[in-house]
Amino acid sequence: MAGKIATADAVTLPELLDFIRPRHRMVLTTFRADGSLQSSPVTGGVDAEGRIVIASYPQRAKAANIRRHPHASAVVLSDEFSGPYVQVDGSAEVVDLPEAVEPLVEYFRAVSGEHPDWDEYRRAMVDQRKCLIRVTPRRWGPVATGGFPPR
Repeated sequence: MAGKIATADAVTLPELLDFIRPRHRMVLTTFRADGSLQSSPVTGGVDAEGRIVIASYPQRAKAANIRRHPHASAVVLSDEFSGPYVQVDGSAEVVDLPEAVEPLVEYFRAVSGEHPDWDEYRRAMVDQRKCLIRVTPRRWGPVATGGFPPR
């Protein structure tokens, strides 16, 4: 029985964004004040400017870390554990309310499609005091799958 052969496909930025758009499971890694890594499972999407977008709260470690050191890495996963994935590194920013409201609408659309009541959604984002994290891709690895090394 032959095993699965690992793949590692180099992609352009447009190909990267096409790969990410249907995938919303990610692990976001930021830098703590002491320089060590802090990773969080997140739900993310891609905005119209080609940035990875993640809804969060201003008091979360990932938001505080990005404010201090505006760089992050996101590993974008497929729904199936053995599916393809990619690591994306880039500059990062936190967008706070009230400026975050419309970008949070765009985030929702990227991840879940249309909301039945956008006014209600906007109110909920303000009531929950949400923020938006944006990661601009600067470097990315190949789109990869696990398995045996190719010969």
